[in-house]
Amino acid sequence: MNENPTSPRRRAALRRAKALPAWSLVAAGALAGATLGGGYGAGRTPTYTATSYVVAVPTAKSDPASALGFAQAYGRVATQLAVLGDAQVWAGVPVATLQNSVHAATSPDAPMVAVTATSARPDLAADMANAVSRALTRHASDVQGSTHVELQQFARATEPAAPSSASAGVTALVGASAGGLLGGLLLLVRPRRRRPEPARAASVPGPAVAAEAHGQL
Repeated sequence: MNENPTSPRRRAALRRAKALPAWSLVAAGALAGATLGGGYGAGRTPTYTATSYVVAVPTAKSDPASALGFAQAYGRVATQLAVLGDAQVWAGVPVATLQNSVHAATSPDAPMVAVTATSARPDLAADMANAVSRALTRHASDVQGSTHVELQQFARATEPAAPSSASAGVTALVGASAGGLLGGLLLLVRPRRRRPEPARAASVPGPAVAAEAHGQL
């Protein structure tokens, strides 16, 4: 039967892996992870985030508790099709873009709705956030006679000056951490070098054993 031609190579690779210092796998993993993470951060398109705020104000026939409850409700409907259908006109983007780029958040303690939009363009991020806030306040004014709560714009979204996505340095650090962790895991499963067993001395019979053997002869 022919021997596997790759077996000597495998044995040589195992010997080289055993001979490597313990820290080399961790260092190599961290270096590779930092390189990949930094390249990913430098090559991807930066993302910008803008946020506008609207606040629910009770009328004379309502109270702050009702305003807080309606603010929670408006936060849930801010990204619904009825609101985004109007917002697309002012934002100048399709509804699908608004659905993927805009989300709303509320506070359990304040009657406020935060509308946040993300985009590769800082001006478009601000335009989308303001457009959704404007459409939401108009829908709230249509039912103000029954809710007795008015939705007012508290703060307009401004064009962000810097991207909100992680920089190349941050992604490089994350990649280095992940690569170092992977190197540590490989270190745990790496075949360990066996220690040579001490050679046993040849057994020499003592005088009594030799005499006894001679007598038997």
